[in-house]
Amino acid sequence: MKKHTLLLSLFVLGINCSAQISHKISKGFHNPIIDHTFTADPTAVEHEGRLYVYGTNDHEQYLNAEKNGYEKIKSLAMMSTEDMVNWTYHGLIPVGKIAPWIINSWAPSIESRVEEDGKSHFYLYFSNSGYGTGVLTATSPVGPWTSPLDKSIVDAKTPGLGDCNVPFDPGVMIDDDGVGWLAFGAGRSRIARLGKDMLSFDSPFVNPRPQHHFEANEMNMIGGKYVYTYNLDWEDHQDWKLSDERPPRCCMGYMVSTNPLDSMSWTYGNNYMNNPGECEGTGWQHANNHTHLHKFQGQWYLFYHNLMLQDGRNIKGGFRSMCVDKIDVDEQNARISFCKASNEGVEQIKNLNPYIRQEAETAAGTEGIRFENDDSPGNMIAIAGSPFTKNDSSTETLILVRGVDFQKKAKSLSARLKGKGTLTLHIDNPDSPSVATLTSLDDEWKELKTKTSVTGVHDIYFRLTSNLNFDYWRFAK
Repeated sequence: MKKHTLLLSLFVLGINCSAQISHKISKGFHNPIIDHTFTADPTAVEHEGRLYVYGTNDHEQYLNAEKNGYEKIKSLAMMSTEDMVNWTYHGLIPVGKIAPWIINSWAPSIESRVEEDGKSHFYLYFSNSGYGTGVLTATSPVGPWTSPLDKSIVDAKTPGLGDCNVPFDPGVMIDDDGVGWLAFGAGRSRIARLGKDMLSFDSPFVNPRPQHHFEANEMNMIGGKYVYTYNLDWEDHQDWKLSDERPPRCCMGYMVSTNPLDSMSWTYGNNYMNNPGECEGTGWQHANNHTHLHKFQGQWYLFYHNLMLQDGRNIKGGFRSMCVDKIDVDEQNARISFCKASNEGVEQIKNLNPYIRQEAETAAGTEGIRFENDDSPGNMIAIAGSPFTKNDSSTETLILVRGVDFQKKAKSLSARLKGKGTLTLHIDNPDSPSVATLTSLDDEWKELKTKTSVTGVHDIYFRLTSNLNFDYWRFAK
């Protein structure tokens, strides 16, 4: 659909068009991952066929300050996907309440393993401001989360760190032998082997010798080798010695080793991503650089952040948003190819099934939507209102879900609603006539149902009116 047609439609609906409409709807972009919340510093873990992504909750800073100095952030954001385009927003981890001893919570890194009780245990490490690294644990990827320690697992006072005075920006990994590792640091980095409990160390802290190290530490196993990625600093790198090609400022580089505890074994690979603000064709301002490399459903992806959402909304202050693009990785030789940031993002890898329960917070794009937790870990309620106005103003809204596969003709739509308002369904174009309407008149939750007729694969749009709460939906064949 043409951008001006959508803007006219939204004007008629009463949505404020003075701000830029989400580029995920107006231009068809798949980046950023979510367009209703500022998030940064990605990490991810796969569980039962879904990819769960976590990040710094820049939106907490946005709601409490004019600029992103990160000092207001004491929570982490959660989201997941099966198809890399429709993302389910699971809300926030309230780190400040779970671990009241922290200063701030930034830049998470997560791993999981099945333990003796038969359950998957998740270990989520995070920057406790610039002072240290904390850790949370859970037996579900969306919590509830607990703090197993009453302090950081490592901080500036930990013996043996040498000149690594800022032990934050953690990167955790469990290697092919089931052994945990943690990297951290800013300006000076360290790598250490974790104890069997994943809450202690059982090796010295080793310097992998990354030249011009800045932050954004991460570890991966690729082809049986240990791969340590990091963000290079903002200097011009005129004294570069680790490779023939001098890397640009604030890019991402990596080191490779077969023996992580041998400092001299680490060798430099190459720059695999420029600062997103320098990527031709994106048009977004400079931010810092922080990536997560992940293989999902046979394809390697690179998660990163930029200022795309902020700039597209005509907002200032340095509030970041997470994006993803494909990346080529030579697993045999542990070599990471160069990845160019894009606005378009990645394609959908599977269609969405409309005949099972789908959450209202599962979306490829939104407009005028905010989400609130319903007191169940990871479950959110969609409510009409702008997440960017710093108040609870209500308006009509759009929720876009891409690639919905109506294998057989759908005969009805059901949705769990509360409040007074209507939910309408539109196929392929938010301007198209509605093909289903549900009207809620009750202040108690009810699952309402209406007849409809849809077949084939389509993008669908849900539109909510003010005062309507939307929990989930499903179609019947």
